[in-house]
Amino acid sequence: MKVSHYFEFAERVTGGMAASVDHQRKMFDRVGVEYTTEPTLDADVLHLNLMGPRSVWYARRARKAGVPVVAHTHVTAEDFGDSFRFTNALARPLRPYLRRAYGLADRLICPSEYNRSVIEGYTDAPTTVVSNGVDRGKLYGFESLEAEYRDRYDLDPPTVFMVGHVIKRKGLETFVETAHRMPDVDFVWFGPIDRSLKGRETKRLVDEAPRNCTFTGFVDDIRGAYAAGDVFCFPTHEENEGIALLEAMAAGKPLVVRDIETFSWLDDGEECLKVGDAGDGAHAAADADARGDNVEGFVEAIDALRDADRRAELGARAAERSEAFSLDAIADRYRSLYADLV
Repeated sequence: MKVSHYFEFAERVTGGMAASVDHQRKMFDRVGVEYTTEPTLDADVLHLNLMGPRSVWYARRARKAGVPVVAHTHVTAEDFGDSFRFTNALARPLRPYLRRAYGLADRLICPSEYNRSVIEGYTDAPTTVVSNGVDRGKLYGFESLEAEYRDRYDLDPPTVFMVGHVIKRKGLETFVETAHRMPDVDFVWFGPIDRSLKGRETKRLVDEAPRNCTFTGFVDDIRGAYAAGDVFCFPTHEENEGIALLEAMAAGKPLVVRDIETFSWLDDGEECLKVGDAGDGAHAAADADARGDNVEGFVEAIDALRDADRRAELGARAAERSEAFSLDAIADRYRSLYADLV
């Protein structure tokens, strides 16, 4: 069996989508799936990771030629907004475009049950949920970098951290405001800022962050982030799955997350601490902003994790839960899916 595994705009797209494509190809190698990274109909299956215009063109040709089409649903209009400049304006026309594009697939691969529920509002094409997975090999030896990265960014434990592109949708405002409320705790966001691609509000939040809130920009070895961080704070408003979250779990880090549907599979108080938005649950804050951010709830959750034993307890359970998302655990699902289509 040969798969045409195409990633349009591969030279420009970074972050979680690029990591997912890398994970897929590592899984192919594990289970012996032959693949090419070029778009071609000289294959048993055409698997498209980003439904740009070239991918759509090949999908239409493949359907006429009788070649099964698989498309990953990494992109939705819901998670496109509040990312980079102009993405809010593009989110509305993106939805009808994606409806047509995803409708060309014989099978859609969704990274989570939440993503599948969103995609069901786009098309009735058959869906299969396959996690993006976590590459444990990528984290190997991360502990040895703790002293180096704490010293580089002047971080004292317990350090609250985040990993990924600095974008507003991922809860940037909440992260910065929580740092304001906790001046004795170090907060650090590891990941590219790309100021030329950011809107005015994002740049303002970064520039006006308190002294205890550091934005590192691109880091040459992402293992250093998981070595220097003690509490993974992920206040994202919208997420298809969250590879950085899976990595933090695999590294045994306790999680503080926003209580959104994407993370419904995580058990609050057992594998993470969840914070509801303003008006939701015990953490509701009277002074939350108009968007519903419950900053006080994040402060309370992080306060609870000043206790090293509690951090270790939550981190150990998160690490155990992450084993089901390892590349080895899910690799065979691709081979089975392709075999079913062929």
